Amino acid sequence: MLEHLIEIVLPVVISVCELMGIFVVAVSTLRAFALYCAGWFTHMRGNIKFELADGLATSLEFKMAAEILKTVLVRDLNELMVLGAVILLRALLSLLIHFEMRGEHGNIAEK
Repeated sequence: MLEHLIEIVLPVVISVCELMGIFVVAVSTLRAFALYCAGWFTHMRGNIKFELADGLATSLEFKMAAEILKTVLVRDLNELMVLGAVILLRALLSLLIHFEMRGEHGNIAEK
């Protein structure tokens, strides 16, 4: 009974997490582009890289949440290995983005 309910509800929750990640990427990209365009008119450079990297890191968190939830639905070892590889790659991307954000934030503090 509970397993059947999980099989019905979990794909919807996973899809919502994926969509939230896509939405965050789209909004942060548009926001960074708006900051870039505003810089042309005001001649003041905003922190475009930081804004975009923050949005990408947040979206990766939503995507990783969806991947973790997918582990509940895994039926065989091959699926689990592929899912583990995807989670590992997304975690590495997230770490790289956070490292870049920390470096960019330090550069701004020095200026």
